Amino acid sequence: MNEIATPFDQRSVRHHRDRAAAHPDDDTDFLFHDVSDRLLDRMDDITRQFPTALELGARRGHLADGLNGRNGIERLFQSDCSPGFVQHLRHRRLAAQDDLLPFAFGSLDLVISNLALHWVNDLPGALSQIRRALKPDGLFLASILGGETLHELRGVLADAEIAVTGGLSPRLSPMVDVRDAGALMQRAGFALPVVDIDRIDVTYSDALALMRDLRAMGETNAVLERPRGMARRDVLLSAAALYAERHANAEGRIPATFDVLFLTGWAPHESQQKPLRPGSGQISLTQVLGDNA
Repeated sequence: MNEIATPFDQRSVRHHRDRAAAHPDDDTDFLFHDVSDRLLDRMDDITRQFPTALELGARRGHLADGLNGRNGIERLFQSDCSPGFVQHLRHRRLAAQDDLLPFAFGSLDLVISNLALHWVNDLPGALSQIRRALKPDGLFLASILGGETLHELRGVLADAEIAVTGGLSPRLSPMVDVRDAGALMQRAGFALPVVDIDRIDVTYSDALALMRDLRAMGETNAVLERPRGMARRDVLLSAAALYAERHANAEGRIPATFDVLFLTGWAPHESQQKPLRPGSGQISLTQVLGDNA
């Protein structure tokens, strides 16, 4: 029997979110607001009704206002692993791990999640639970950080730590790419899975300002095998210097890349479009291309 990998310390993930929840919804939440708008834009062309919906990993409930009354939503549940964030929520709220859904099979019409699932240890298992919790023809729509997210910061932190300490600690979170995400959606049993990516580029005055923002967002390192305690100041200062040297623009500002993967899938239903069986086509290639075939 294969053991499930546990790259993240879920206690730290919850602690980081609780710490973020203690601060007001200010400019550091810009990424969650931006991506929630992009998620809602992806629902604009969907005419199906979703009476019972779940906002999974809801944080402050950025999606709730946009979901209110949209697509026939009558009951909106909101869950988060952070009790600090849960107290900010206004709908049917509950504190629960993002990969442990306390919902019966076939009980939800829609599950939507904004920038939360990249912190779960068992993403395949979480996706399978979501698919089973959906009613037939129910919709799953989510955003997660992946791809080359923060590749600039990840690179300079690694190089600075090697240069200063002579070694490299497991401080970097594993990232999912588009191909892996699509394979996981298929493995979980979603019909008509689609994964696409948006790149969001942000600039900061320096790397330390970026690190402060990540802390305020609750998006700092939660790798299980990371060193405990604060990172060494000399490593951080060295990383900041490398960041400026390698990436600063003409105005001296440094870029930060966020690759956001958008996952869309449906719980299977007989009414959904099916791919044609191989060899079932009625028009030959010769007819289409003529004599050039």
